[in-house]
Parts: sequence; structure tokens; C-alpha cells
Amino acid sequence: MSAGKLPTNIICDVRSYTLTTVAGIIGAGVIGGGWAARFLLSGWDVKIFDPDPAAREKVQSILKNARRTMPSLSDEVIPREGNLTFHTNIGDTVAETDWIQESVPERLEVKQQTLEQIQSLSTGIIGSSSSGFTPSALQKLAVDPTRVVVTHPFNPVYLLPLVELVTNSVTGEEIIRRAKAVLRDVGMHVLHLTNEIDAHIADRLLEAVWREALWLIKDDIATTKEVDEAICFGFGLRWAQMGLFETYRLAGGDQGMRHFLTQFGPTLKWPWSRLIDVPEFDQELIDKIVSQSEEQSGQATVREMEQIRDDNLVGILRGLKANGWGAGALLNRIDAEKRQRSALPTCLDDISDLIQPILVLDRIVPVDWVDYNGRMTEHRYLDAFSRATDYFLALIGCDDAYVSVGNSYFTVETHLRHLHEVLVGERIKVRTQVLFGQGKKLHLFHSMCRDDNLIATGEHLLVHTSLSSRQSSLPSLPVQQNLAGVAAAHRKLPRPEGAGASVRLA
Repeated sequence: MSAGKLPTNIICDVRSYTLTTVAGIIGAGVIGGGWAARFLLSGWDVKIFDPDPAAREKVQSILKNARRTMPSLSDEVIPREGNLTFHTNIGDTVAETDWIQESVPERLEVKQQTLEQIQSLSTGIIGSSSSGFTPSALQKLAVDPTRVVVTHPFNPVYLLPLVELVTNSVTGEEIIRRAKAVLRDVGMHVLHLTNEIDAHIADRLLEAVWREALWLIKDDIATTKEVDEAICFGFGLRWAQMGLFETYRLAGGDQGMRHFLTQFGPTLKWPWSRLIDVPEFDQELIDKIVSQSEEQSGQATVREMEQIRDDNLVGILRGLKANGWGAGALLNRIDAEKRQRSALPTCLDDISDLIQPILVLDRIVPVDWVDYNGRMTEHRYLDAFSRATDYFLALIGCDDAYVSVGNSYFTVETHLRHLHEVLVGERIKVRTQVLFGQGKKLHLFHSMCRDDNLIATGEHLLVHTSLSSRQSSLPSLPVQQNLAGVAAAHRKLPRPEGAGASVRLA
């Protein structure tokens, strides 16, 4: 253990999410339900209209997956979930809303008529989830076309952060500003497109791969399984962190993109692609794709596949987050914004009551922290306590700047007690008590709780170390003084149960 930057998974008990915001969702299928989940779990109240009798059940199914996985993306405590209501008419759904998201079926006349009806009942901004239609096409029947924009997400909406915000020449700057603010508030990466084109950017790229895959299957070159393996074992992994052009820049070696284009550019004239055409969707091709797809993954239900997909996405996104790359950099920025909106103490002067164990961690257990039993795995208890130690060290002045000049604390002994199990999605808090803090030595005791129930403890002995000599050394005078102040205050606390314990048979 060495001191580091202030961990992003610490907040204090005082919340600053006081603004009530309301989203109206028109159409609650896979995409509309995903939007509802993202807004709800970002602290918004959500009102839904969908004439489908099964809409409520479908939304609850989507919410079940979202509640399990979306909180895992944050190392801060997410806002309290908003209130969800279902309505029998569009008027009640869009009344007094801060944002309206249209997600009805992808048929132009249906979308145009729906948008026209919404505008007759509301003066709010309307984002359409359309994956193919331009704002100009959608605005045909709109009373006020300036308030209709495209906000095209990707499934599952509650995990994938990209949204294509498409506007045109009639869209006002204030509408664009407000739309970006709303989408960013619910954790989206806004790709703002001002040049209209059918299918926008991302779906046009997907369409190219899709067309080529259909020909490979129709011509019996590959099966659905082989096509998917070519993607998920190969370039799909690269694209999760770097896009097409960054990937090809690396493929050019030290000479970069210019060398790549010189070497592979001529191949574009070779007859590798059949993108200029698309195979006819006759019954034979449909049956072939369905049969191969069922053989490939038909042993799992759609609900099971959704959970597998979501768990994998969380793992990938959290991996990117650890490196601060791609979508992971976005998640880190969102966490930083949450910290700024909270009353997070950044130094000892921010702590009002020092004669208490200090709250140093408050978070949700993510899906990649649990084992095959659904319980938080052993090494994650140590991970949580290590983060708690890092936060405490930052509070007393042993932060990035301190480490950069060659000083730190190293852990030399640890003892953990696992008292109760912790499950995915549960909220845990860690409070820290200083048992001893003088000279080179620091003795910490962490208590992890779920609600008011003690579930684990971590006891750690640390020694201050010079990073240049790799030998023990005295902390700087400011760190010594800060630590002495906390240690003196905590001496008035009772010694915590379990402190000094060793492994023994009951």
C-alpha cells in the first residue's frame, strides 16, 4: 500500500442532489425502457406512456438488469433512484417535464404523428431515439421544429454511454445547450452531429459490417458463430478501447497512419467487399441465419443473455475506467463531477466531528466484485480497505504531491475479519479509526458496515518509507502534525472489538 491520489469512491453523508427533474418517456420498448432506467438511476423522476398492456412488465425487466449493473460503473454513491409512474395518455406523461424522450417504433409516419401530438401538449424539448431518420424528416409535422432533435442511444441504454445528438439549421443554440446538459447529467457521452444524414454515424458503420456478414453467411463462407468469433476475439476487443483510425495508426508502426495508408490503401480496389449490394432476405437466408443463431447461443434465454451481456460490459467499462481510457475516461469524469457536487472532505479541516471514526468509503458493490456465490470475493474486502487507507492518507497530507517528492506509507501487516456476507448492488460504508499514529508507524482500524450492521473489519500496520532509499523514514512535519491530531482525538474512542485479534478456532 502506498499513498496515492484521493480515491474517487469516497463521499460524505451529506448529499447535494436537491433538484427534482422529470423525464417523460413515450414508448417503453427495449430503447424506451433503457432510457427510463438511465434517467431513474441518475436521480430523475420518470413518467412513461406506452399503450402496450405488457409495457409495465417489460420496463420492470429492464430495470432489474439496470439496477444490478448501472451502479457498478460508479465509484461514488449514485443519486437516489427517482420515482417511476405509468400513464394512460401522452398529455399526463409530458406535463411538467424537463425532458421528453420519444422511442416509438421506427416508422416515419408514426414518429411524425407522435411528435406532432406531443407538441400540441407540451412546450418542452423532445429527443427522438430514431436510429435512421434525420431531424428534418422528423420535424415535418412539428408545430415548433426547433424543439425536435435526434438523441440516438445504443442498447443497453443504461450502460452504453454514447448518444448521437443530431441537430440542423433550425435548432437554436439554447436548445442544443439544454439538450447537452440533460444528456450529460444522466452520464451520456454526447456526439453532436450538425450535418444530417440518414442513420447518422454509428449505425452506418454497423450497417457496413452487417451487410458483409450477411453475404458471408448467404455464400456459405461463414456461419453466424464464426462471424461473431471473428469480431469478439479480434477487432471487437480493439474497438472497445480505440476506434478504427487509432487502431490503424498503431498498425502503421513507428511511421503511423501514413505508412498504413501507403501499405494498405491499394487493397481498397481489390474485390474484398460486397458493400455495394445486399443479399435478398428470402426465406432461405432467414431460415439459415435463425438456425445457426439458435445453434450458436439458443441454449440460453434472452433474459440470461442480457444479464451475461451486461455483466461483461461492466467488466470492460471498469477495465477502461481503471486506465482512464475511452468510455472509462468518461466514467471517471462523471465520478469527479459527483464528488464536486457533494460535501466531500478534502482535508481534515472539512471534518466537523473528528472524535468519531472517519467515513472514508461509501459505495455500491459492483458486479465484478462478487464471486460465483454472488458474494463479494475475499480480495475485494482488501481492495475496499486499501482504498479506505488511501483516502485517509490523502486527508492527512500524504497525497499525490507528497508521493511525487519521494515519500509514502507502506503496509507491513494486515488482518481481515469477514463477519457477514455482502451481495452485489448492496451499499457499503467504511469508517476509519487511528489506533496509533506516531513517528514512522501508523496503525489503522477500518470497520465496514451495511446499513448499521458490521460486516467486516480490516486492521493495518503501516510504516512511513522513503521511496529513494526504500527504507523507513519519518513523515514530513505537516503529516506528523495532522496524524497526531487525529490520533489524539481517536484515543478518546473505545478500542474497537476485534482490534489486535489473530486467527483462532472458535
